[in-house]
Amino acid sequence: MHDSPVPPVVAPTLFLSDADVASLADWRVAVAALAEAYACPTSDAMVPPRSMARGDGIWLRSLTAVPPAGGHMGCKLIAASMRARCASYLIALFNQQTMALSALIDGNRVTGLRTAATAALAVDLLAPQRALRVGVIGAGFEARGALDCLKSVRDVAQVRVFSPTPASRERFAESFRPGLDIQAVNTAQEAVQDCDVVICAARSRDESPVLQGAWLSAGATVVSLGSTLPEQREVDPATMERAVCIVADMPQEVLHDTGDAIAAISAGVYVADKLVALADLVAGRVIARQNESDIVLYKSVGSALQDVVIAQALYERARQQGLGIELPASIVPVSK
Repeated sequence: MHDSPVPPVVAPTLFLSDADVASLADWRVAVAALAEAYACPTSDAMVPPRSMARGDGIWLRSLTAVPPAGGHMGCKLIAASMRARCASYLIALFNQQTMALSALIDGNRVTGLRTAATAALAVDLLAPQRALRVGVIGAGFEARGALDCLKSVRDVAQVRVFSPTPASRERFAESFRPGLDIQAVNTAQEAVQDCDVVICAARSRDESPVLQGAWLSAGATVVSLGSTLPEQREVDPATMERAVCIVADMPQEVLHDTGDAIAAISAGVYVADKLVALADLVAGRVIARQNESDIVLYKSVGSALQDVVIAQALYERARQQGLGIELPASIVPVSK
């Protein structure tokens, strides 16, 4: 059988640089795109486990997904060198109907966009419907993105932030002023006291938990973003024990591959019994909180579905706004 090109009726491949992504990013659009994707039935085959090829001090990770809402499918490739201490991120989007390569996108910022937007989606569904009191542990880009995105979709009444570095927490607080009632505090316990929402986006140098479950107020919604590997810790077993429901974007990865869950299970916490998928929460198939006093936890490890859905939203906005570079040549879909 000879491969023959399909008649060229597809749009040119669009390249979006890191600067393009920065100018196109919109929190509300990102959250809405994720809500649509998670509301559709998704099979395991559509979002398979990530894979990694390793060399001597270098690795290439691949995350692929076919979003159930249609449009595009895609992959995120991460090339990293531990020796050179650098990494490159590339997202490729293919049209689900024509198989054409619609876009190549610098994925540097996409991880931060999808992490924050997915967390905001979860909080919007889990937290009480009122102006929220928010505690933040961490003052890095993940914490900044999570708070910035949350305040774009929900009314935030008050924020307290803790970072072990006083200058970092003061800078973080100042970056949200004016317009937000935010205070930098001296301890993590002070940051989360009496809060409706607790955002954890930090880990200690020795990987001891930065959040103690004993500090949490009744009815708190906890978001854990900073620990995604077996050797990493962020919340203690008491946090996972007090949670009546643990919502996860990738339940099996959270259960088996995160240090927080591994430690909780070792301490006798029945994590699997209260673990539910974010997709089930979005689709209304589960009710996470039975009583107002219940504590719930959203645990994030990240998913290719989130990357591809956010990339598609960026691509659509780029086409609308005339941004990006149309490549002079691209791959040609062939008949098979």
